[in-house]
Amino acid sequence: MAFRQPEDPIVRNIVQMIRGAQLDRRQLLRGAAVGAAGLGALGLSACSGGGGESGSGVVWGNWTYYLDFDEETGSYPSLDAFMDKSGYEVQYIEDIDDNNTFYGKIKDQLKLGDYTGYDTVTFTDWMNGRLIDANQVQEFDYGNMPNVKANLVDAQWDALDVDPGRKFSVPWQLPASGWVWNTKAVPDGIKTLDDFLRPELKGKVVVLSEMRDTVGMILAGLGHDPGSKWGDKEFDEAMAWLDDALQSGQIGNVKGNSYTQDLIAGDALAAMAWTGDVIMLNAENDNQWTLEIPESGGMIAADSFTVPNGTSAEAKARVEEMIDYYYDPKVMAEVADYVTFVPPVKGTQEAMRDVNPENADNPLIFPTDKDWEHLHPFRTLTAEEDKKYSTAFQNVLGL
Repeated sequence: MAFRQPEDPIVRNIVQMIRGAQLDRRQLLRGAAVGAAGLGALGLSACSGGGGESGSGVVWGNWTYYLDFDEETGSYPSLDAFMDKSGYEVQYIEDIDDNNTFYGKIKDQLKLGDYTGYDTVTFTDWMNGRLIDANQVQEFDYGNMPNVKANLVDAQWDALDVDPGRKFSVPWQLPASGWVWNTKAVPDGIKTLDDFLRPELKGKVVVLSEMRDTVGMILAGLGHDPGSKWGDKEFDEAMAWLDDALQSGQIGNVKGNSYTQDLIAGDALAAMAWTGDVIMLNAENDNQWTLEIPESGGMIAADSFTVPNGTSAEAKARVEEMIDYYYDPKVMAEVADYVTFVPPVKGTQEAMRDVNPENADNPLIFPTDKDWEHLHPFRTLTAEEDKKYSTAFQNVLGL
């Protein structure tokens, strides 16, 4: 893989100390001079505030390191170009570090239908499902978004089970996960779920601490569609597989972002992994790993735009104009080259040939047609299901 995506351990350790917990996937620092970019972005976030109406502009709440950033100018090139084109200001605030935590900040306004301080936010779809089910977000006007109507990838139109036709949510980026292994040490690869249980891999397997990725891939490996109407029986079967593998010592660890260090150190030879991480790992470590979307199925999620009910009609129209701008494949290619997630926009791969030809055929950014057939969403859980299943997952992990 040609894309260089190093991690700055100094900045990472600072953030870990501040949060006192594992970093979210999206808080890995990106880019050749990513330390400067990250600190610049953190500075912008710290100086920005959410309160008050957005006036004649847009207030956009997003995850950190999730938009193309120029460390030399301290700016977001694609967003600057949009502001020049549209003639109004976008206040871009990188203050989503966790779906539940950020929801907690605005839940009271959402329930009352008051202005949240944001005209648009990009929660992950499982959280968007709750907002849609609670009638807390507005329906988009696709008359204002011809690019979205034409260019949203086919697989995403009905990917969110509570929002068929994407009436209330429009994808921003699509994080994906699959199975990775050390190419030299595991020459036969990991092709089925039970391949993780091979004796020679005992203690050398790592799975993710994110329930929807790990449980989703286990469900798929056991023959259940993670995006369908599975229930307690199927979940319990997945938990039994995970518990057996943990208790026997076959799975050596369950980790968040730090699983990459296990792979680098050789403490893990196979793992359930996020695709963007493997781009970085191979670029920095001589292409030691292979990642595939398993035939049984990997996971695909979406972080999607929504417009909370308290956003004015005028601001909503401006948000729709901004979203439509990013659904120009040339613009999305600039974003994808920096963030290295799967883009939701048709034509981005072709546009990438002009932006960065080395990334144009990277299957971890642009899954093949076969890969798309095997990428599953994780079905939307009710609040009660989420609490029950999350608690059971944490109990199996011993947390």
